[in-house]
Amino acid sequence: MLVYIAFAIALFFAMNIGASGAAAAMGVSYGSGAIKHRKVALVICALGILLGAVIGGGEVVKTIGSGIIPESILTVELVIIILASATLSLFFANLIGIPLSTSEVTVGSVVGVGIAYQSVYIQKLLIVMSFWVIVPIISFVIAFVCGWLLKKKKTPTQQKWKKPLAVLVIATGFFEAFSAGMNNVANAVGPLVGAGMISTSTGVIAGGLAVAVGALLLGDRVIETNGKKITDFTVGEGCIISGTGASLVTAASVFGLPVPLTQVTTSSIIGIGAAKSGFTSDQRQVIVQMLKVWVVSPVFSLVISYGLVKLVVETDFYAFVVLISGCIATYGILSLIKTTKQKQENQKMTA
Repeated sequence: MLVYIAFAIALFFAMNIGASGAAAAMGVSYGSGAIKHRKVALVICALGILLGAVIGGGEVVKTIGSGIIPESILTVELVIIILASATLSLFFANLIGIPLSTSEVTVGSVVGVGIAYQSVYIQKLLIVMSFWVIVPIISFVIAFVCGWLLKKKKTPTQQKWKKPLAVLVIATGFFEAFSAGMNNVANAVGPLVGAGMISTSTGVIAGGLAVAVGALLLGDRVIETNGKKITDFTVGEGCIISGTGASLVTAASVFGLPVPLTQVTTSSIIGIGAAKSGFTSDQRQVIVQMLKVWVVSPVFSLVISYGLVKLVVETDFYAFVVLISGCIATYGILSLIKTTKQKQENQKMTA
């Protein structure tokens, strides 16, 4: 029974990955008009995801399944806790409007279980976390340089290159979906593989299919939103954004490193914007938000998975109470700080 529950949660998680993240890969193509129909864009996205998972998803699956904590401690119960913690984290984050990273949430859930059993590969974890910072910075630099060169080169015959650019932006969107398949499928099936419930080869195929189906069935709203957001960018700039993110995520996947595709793409967008008009206050706010997400994503799921291990597996009710008390205290402190700031602002206005 527990095995079926684990597979059901993994399937649900994979479909949500496809809906929330992978479908956005074709947003540039759809938003720029290179692809007129959403369903066509989603079909191309689904194919890219599936190919990426099957061809190159195995290394990241190994990292999630056995590279951060020993696979010997993984049981069916712990797999359910890891997947449930990641899913619950994303669900709660959506309710309160916090954009969490799927990769970071999954790693946090795995680490929470490892901490509960005092068994975490610290060196590997630090390498993964360092790339969460390094890859977005590289993405920003590449996009900034390309955007600066594009700005310098005036092209009065841009209409002449409209069709080739449209083909190029579709190709880079497909490449971005491919990179999402390589990197994100592991979040859903990695724990299953680590526990020996499914082989790596079967896992990447099943996971790739589930993420692809999620993109097809649930990705309409995401791609519509993402398409509207990128309308301020030209087709050439869209190619830079998609191509940069896809290249870096694919490279990370080859080395088995789970990285946040959304943050990498956002960094590319900021780089393009900075090259065009310099840094703005909005861009600074986005950078601050990314840093907050970088911290909140793994910690949020870590706390949930650790708490579930203590409560469900070890039946350590006292440790669970302490954990919940800490969460309540943290929320209270943040609320108090917010209230104090509002009070100070009101006093300044009335003074």
